[in-house]
Order: sequence, then structure tokens, then C-alpha cells
Amino acid sequence: MTPVDPRRAAVVGGGITGLACAYALKRLSGEAGQPVAITLLEGDERLGGCILTERVEDCIIDGGPDSFLAEKPWARELCVELGIEGRLIEVEPAGRRIYVLSGGRLHPLPEGFVLAVPTAIGPLLTSSLFSWPGKLRIVMERFVRARPDADDESLASFIRRRLGREALEKVGEPLVAGIHAGDAETLSLRATFPRFLDMERRYGSLIRGMRARMREVQTLETSGRPAGPFLSLAGGLGELVDHLVAALDGVDVRLATHVEAVDPSPSGGWRLQLAGGESLEAEAVALAVPSWQAARLLARSDPHLADLLETIPWVSSATVVAAWRREDVGRPLDGSGFVAGRGEGRSITACTWSSAKFSGRAPPDRVLVRAFVGGAKQEHLAELDDEALVARVWADVDDILAVRGEPLFVRIFRWPRAMPQYTMGHLERVAAIEAACERHLGLALAGASYRGLGIPDCIHQGRQAAERLLQAVASP
Repeated sequence: MTPVDPRRAAVVGGGITGLACAYALKRLSGEAGQPVAITLLEGDERLGGCILTERVEDCIIDGGPDSFLAEKPWARELCVELGIEGRLIEVEPAGRRIYVLSGGRLHPLPEGFVLAVPTAIGPLLTSSLFSWPGKLRIVMERFVRARPDADDESLASFIRRRLGREALEKVGEPLVAGIHAGDAETLSLRATFPRFLDMERRYGSLIRGMRARMREVQTLETSGRPAGPFLSLAGGLGELVDHLVAALDGVDVRLATHVEAVDPSPSGGWRLQLAGGESLEAEAVALAVPSWQAARLLARSDPHLADLLETIPWVSSATVVAAWRREDVGRPLDGSGFVAGRGEGRSITACTWSSAKFSGRAPPDRVLVRAFVGGAKQEHLAELDDEALVARVWADVDDILAVRGEPLFVRIFRWPRAMPQYTMGHLERVAAIEAACERHLGLALAGASYRGLGIPDCIHQGRQAAERLLQAVASP
């Protein structure tokens, strides 16, 4: 009997979304008994996208994200499938404190704070971070009436309305800058923190809602499942990429391969035009690249969809990593780092003390620090040349951490147009994009551009794209 020739599916983009898509497609097609020839195309010379782990002088450095949210199940489930669940690590107990730089001083975020919401009143009242009027305004959140309409609201407007101005300026805005590299005044509440909106509607109060959430976390702790807010891997998040790539046996992976256009093929399916004149035919295509890149690829075949994709804004950022001898850092690093409040006049938006946050990131006699610049409000700083960038960053770090002497090494990681901004109306824009995409059989869009920019969200979207591709390949 002559075997049936498998149909081909192409995945454009070798970041975590594209890798998860190719992996899921391989696995799902095998389970369905539907053979699929899979080609993964990546323009860079490496896979992983913003997930990048390096080893420098016995230090483990994550140049992009260093952890993922534990409460979203998809990243942890993937680690289980790949057989690396035992490599998962939580934030060290001593590293769970977060500081806020306010008034030129580092103030510990009060115990029990989850984002900008307190779950315990005692630590709030004794905190040095807030003024007494600010503390009383936060406590009064339980008596603030829910907004009756369902219109979108900016994240800043929501926090200010429910918790007050100080909660926004000293906690909300700095944390949003650290998570989304964005401006809370323009980010959509529904797109970035829909749970806040759900808590307001369900409990009438963020404080009551967050306390209910904490009770759920305590249930997880008694069940033996990891309950910390963030998880990583012992060797850095690059381990996840390495194991995903190893699981792609049989997939045609092409690095340094640039796709210039994606057009309908005269014979059905899609034709991918590659740099250098080569083309690739595929029954189905997943574009696991930023929306602005997807817009360029589809500009010829669907100008309307391309225009919709261009409406999602992006910003640039940079991460500067350095190590010092422990004795050269004057301030005790008794936490995971700090975020900088509004009006501090600093170049850095946040700083992670990696050697305190996760075990094994640096030898005991070293301190490993990651500083972040750029984002929606200071994007120009991410575009400075190396010398100027390092000078601005270490002026802040030296002052705040009382550092003496030169660092043992410095690494710079630049991320141009790498952070999508879920601004007001984002969900409506995404709905329009998805409706336009639905008109094309065998075309899927996935990644941080659309419905969640964290690693678990990207993995989930990659799997959804794989399911759509398999459906198209299996169609008669």
C-alpha cells in the first residue's frame, strides 16, 4: 500500500508561540492519525524570541523574561509534557519582598499587596510608602460603588477610582511599567487586568475579591501544587526553549530564513515568498510573529487585515545585566528587586535582584542585577548607544544600591518593538482582526499581540493556532 503524502503546514516565527504551535501540531496530528509535514521558519539565527538565557562567569542570565505566572496553567502543563516539571523553581522565600522607589528611598511593598490591592490592612497602616490620607483612601475602597456601565476604562482610571491617586502613582503605575512597559493612562483595563473588573462586579470590592483569591491560593498550597505567583526553571527559561526544540524531531526547522510575503496559492492553500526568490507551498500557515510583521506579510493578499494589524502599537525596551562581588554592594538585597515610582526622575523603570530572586542564578559571592529601561514613557532611552545606556543605568543603580567599584561584567539586551500595548479598545481591535482572519481558511494569527503577552498566554495561543491548522489540513 502506498502511504498517503502528508500535507504541509508552515509556522512563521520561532519564538515561544511558534515553537509551542509546531510542537502542538506535531503532537495533535500524531494523535489524530493525520500526518502533517511541518516547516518552522525563523528569520533570526536562533530560536526562542524574547526568551534568551546565557551563562556568563558562572551566572545564569535571562535577557528577556525570567519567569512566568504560575496561576495560568499552560506553561506549567507544557513543562509536564516535556518532562521538565522537576526543573521548575519558585521565587526564594527571602526574595518575595518587592520594593518601591519613592521619594528617593526604597520602601517595601506592604505584605499582602497583590499588584495595587491590599489583602491585609495591618501592614498597609504601618507602611512607610503611603501617607495617612493615602492609606485611608485605600481602606475606603470597600465602600466605593461599582461602575454600572460596561464600557472600557483605562487601568489608571480604574485604580484611581477604586484605590485613590497614591495607590496609582506609587504602586499601580510602576508595576504596570514593569509588566507591560506601558502607560497606565492609556492601557485598557479589560485587556490587561480583566480580573480586576470581574472582582468589582462579583464582590463589589477589589479588597474582598483579592482576599477570596488568596483563599484559593492557600487551597493550592495544601494540595502540594506550586502556589507562588511566579515560576522559572533551574537553568533559566532558555531550558524551556531547548526542550521544545528537542521535541520537534521531524519538523523542518529553518533558521535565518526571512519570509517576505504570504499569499493565497493558485493551487489552493498558501504560498510563502522567501528572501532570495525561493517560495514554499503550504496548506495552512500560522503567523506567530508580532502584529506589525504579520501586517507586512499580508499587505499584498489582504490589505484590510494588514491595516487592522497595524493598529496595535508596540514599544521598545532594553535590559542591562551586571554582576558585582557581594562585598561591593552596600545595600542588602533582601527581596526580588524594586520598581520606580512616578516622579523619581530615574532612567530605569525597575530592577531585579536575580541572585536573590531565584536560587542558583549566581555564585554565593556574586550579586546579579537586571535593570530595565524604555517602554511607553521613556522609549528613547532604549535607543541610546551602549556607552550612554550603561552610564544612565548605573548612575541609578550605584546610587540606590550603594555599589562600589566596576561590575565584573555587563550584558545589554535590546528589544526593539517587542512589547505590544493593549491600549483602550484593544479587545475590539483584536475581535476585528480575528473576524478578518476567519475569512481565510488555513490562516492563523497567534502571539503576544492579541490576547495575553505572558509566556503561558503565548503557549496557549500557539496550541489554538495548531488546532486551527490541523483542521485546515484535514479539510477535503
